[in-house]
Amino acid sequence: MQDWIDSLGKTAGGVLGGHGPAAPATATSYAPGDISIHFFLQLAIILVACRIVGWIGKRFLGQPQVVGEMIAGVVLGPSLLGLVFPELQGAIFPKETRNVLYAGSQLGVGLYMFLVGTTLRTDHFRAKAKSASIVSVAGIAAPFGVAVLLTPLLLGLPGLFAPGISQANATLFLGACIALTAFPMLARIITERGLGDSALGTLALTAGAFDDAVSWCVLALVLATFGGGPGVAILAIGGGVVWAALVLLLGPRLLAPLGRRVEREGSISHFALAIVLIAFCTSALLMDAVGIHAIFGGFIMGVVMPRGRLTSEIQRTVEPLAVVLLLPMFFTYSGLNTRLDMVNSGSLLLTALLILIASIVAKGGACYLAARLSGEDNRTALGIGALMNSRGLMELIIINIGLQKGIIGPTLFAMLVLMAIVTTVMATPVFEFVYGRHTRAPR
Repeated sequence: MQDWIDSLGKTAGGVLGGHGPAAPATATSYAPGDISIHFFLQLAIILVACRIVGWIGKRFLGQPQVVGEMIAGVVLGPSLLGLVFPELQGAIFPKETRNVLYAGSQLGVGLYMFLVGTTLRTDHFRAKAKSASIVSVAGIAAPFGVAVLLTPLLLGLPGLFAPGISQANATLFLGACIALTAFPMLARIITERGLGDSALGTLALTAGAFDDAVSWCVLALVLATFGGGPGVAILAIGGGVVWAALVLLLGPRLLAPLGRRVEREGSISHFALAIVLIAFCTSALLMDAVGIHAIFGGFIMGVVMPRGRLTSEIQRTVEPLAVVLLLPMFFTYSGLNTRLDMVNSGSLLLTALLILIASIVAKGGACYLAARLSGEDNRTALGIGALMNSRGLMELIIINIGLQKGIIGPTLFAMLVLMAIVTTVMATPVFEFVYGRHTRAPR
């Protein structure tokens, strides 16, 4: 009996180890069953961490759930769990299993951007056009101006940008990171407070959408021209433009019958949902294959989905799974790549602080001044500056792409994660202080 107990203990103790054949420099490798065990373990831990940290952020700090999930991803990575319990963190998230987590994270963020595309309202671009254009231009020009000043300093510090990257590409990438706005979070804050039809809501949504579009276009240009030669650039730029044009021109016409069918039936059938997901996967695949990124394909496919019952049904059926299960995988994968301990010297800490302050002033400050110049009152302009300064998930997406493509190193990645978290956490309380509480004050 003791032998049985000892055998059971030995087997149970090695359940998280590799059980495959020997591999180079290792006694064993990870078999498919091992990867499956880790995948479900990781999902369970990710969901628990995201729910707990999200609840704490919402309950005590007044932050949206998504902010807590961003922080939970960093908590599960080497910056906290790996620092305090390195063996436990390594056992839960071994390197051999991260490719599966990466694929799931890309599905999650791709579907999320697809859902963001289904909510984009083109009527916001037509209302308050003059004021929005002034704020948009300021929200792009100032960050890229700051990037021009910061980039030579960052290139002088080893390990921040990839070796051999041109100053132009480094400047464009950094400018896109600073200019980015957390458009989905901005939309959520405005909607939750019933400000969609207000001057602030219309102006911020329009300017935020335009700024993000410009930032993504700049990123696409950097990805197309960075380190791949003219063939890669031609395929990426040409293929991306051709596919985007085809989707935007032909997509509404081809998808219109599907929209009418869902309107007649009153709900989305399994067949219709399958067509939608096939369209999403095809668009994400082609954008990824030409060298841009899957999220671009998902977003533009969401933009052309027929509005009405179809998009509301897509959001009802797809959003819960994408937001609750899949998107947290992206936050965790980002957290596994975040090494805050690499910002470990006075010069690097000062550099991180400089990036943070410059980003806040360039985005929030410039948008505030532009709103004032366009005729908005001081409180509205402050609210616009607070909302436009948030980076959120969009920042994590763009810097993850930069890390994966070898544009930036882990140290700059950690600095930009810090900037994304701080600007996102400060957005809601600052907006509430300068604008939100005044709209609810008794008159």
